[in-house]
This record gives sequence, structure tokens and C-alpha cells, in this order.
Amino acid sequence: MGIAYRRVLLKLSGEALMGNLGYGIDPTVVQEIAAEVAEVVASGVQIAIVVGGGNIFRGVKGAARGMDRATADYIGMIATVMNAMTLQDALERMSVPTRVQTAIAMQEVAEPYIRRRAIRHLEKGRVVIFGAGSGNPFFTTDTTAALRAAEISADVIFKATKVDGIYDSDPHLNPGAKRYQSLNYGHVLTQDLRVMDSTAIALCKENNIPIMVFDLTVRGNIRRAVMGESIGTIVGDIYEVS
Repeated sequence: MGIAYRRVLLKLSGEALMGNLGYGIDPTVVQEIAAEVAEVVASGVQIAIVVGGGNIFRGVKGAARGMDRATADYIGMIATVMNAMTLQDALERMSVPTRVQTAIAMQEVAEPYIRRRAIRHLEKGRVVIFGAGSGNPFFTTDTTAALRAAEISADVIFKATKVDGIYDSDPHLNPGAKRYQSLNYGHVLTQDLRVMDSTAIALCKENNIPIMVFDLTVRGNIRRAVMGESIGTIVGDIYEVS
């Protein structure tokens, strides 16, 4: 089986980086993710990454505790930059050239986000990690992933989670929950399946960007996803609900 996708936007949650820890970053998990990304980059695939910050600070939770929502979201954006720099370090220790670009200016530690520069980095085989979300409060990193994927003309968004796809109900609460192999955007929105927020889904639909949801904790799944293997759930207008 050949490579199915040549330019990929990988969406990682902040929680994915903390492994079984209750908070922060698990270096072993970061190394494992970096090793998988390095393997895929070596095969000639261009990878951009959007990483969340929920392992350090989540804006919505901060706002729920009385903090100003915009302030809480900006703190969350800064947390994503910490995760981005951690991933960059892990990748570069594997000799993978990497650039962190941020939507909030932090010139001492990262480049500003410039679309053409990001695309050029990808063309040169560098992994580009987008930090600080979209630079705007009230928007999630899921929406950022959809936005950046559209801007760089990504072939697909990989949403790597701790679950092996999209289910019709919470598989942790319902042992009989059904896992979908494929879905269309409309079904995701009308059934409120919470794959990504509705703004992100609408952006993907408008720009015809498929979303593949799979389990990041299974070794080799990023490579399998790049090869087009059916390892989770794929969402797109061309797919039937199955």
C-alpha cells in the first residue's frame, strides 16, 4: 500500500502529551510521538502539527472558575507554545528539522505564523508546529487545526486521541457503543458527536478537508493513517455513514 496523504495536519491534544500523568508533560510519551512523526517524515510526507494546551491550562475551565474568559484563553495559548517547544526539542534530537510558528509574537523562541513561510518549510521537509492557537480568544485549537489545514492546503487532518475512532455514544460509559468507520460532516453536526467543535467541522466541510480520528496510543498508527489504512473513523462529504 502506497502513501495516501502527502501533506498532513496532525492535531494533538495537550492531554495526549501527559500520558498517564494527571498534569504536565510525560517525556516518554513525547519521545514516542516524535519517533512516529520522524518515521513518517523520513518517508517523504509533509507534516504540520497543531497542539493543544489542556495538560497545562484550559481556558474554559479557568473561565468557569471566575477568570475573565479572554484572559484565560490567552493563558491557554501560551501553554500550547510550551507543548510546541517540547515537541520541537524531541523531534530535533531525532535529527528532524522543525520550526515552531506562533500566532502570538514570541520572537525569542519561535517564528511568527506566516502562511507562505510555513508552506516553504513543509516543502523543505521540515515539521512545522503551530502554537498559540489562532491568536484569538474564544476559538479552540480544533478550529485552529481546521484553519491551518485549509491555509496550507493539507490533504487531511489527523485527530489523534486516546479513543480508536468516533462512537455513537461514550464507549467508556456504554460498552455497547457503536464505532463508525466513516461519517459525513452533516451527520457529525446533526448528531452532535463532538469530534471537533462545530466551527472546525464547518471549516473542513467548506474546504473539503477529510478528518481521520484514531488512537494515538497504538504504536505505528500515524504511519498507518498516512498509508490510508482503516484504523479509526474518517469524516468527509464523500463518505457514507457506516
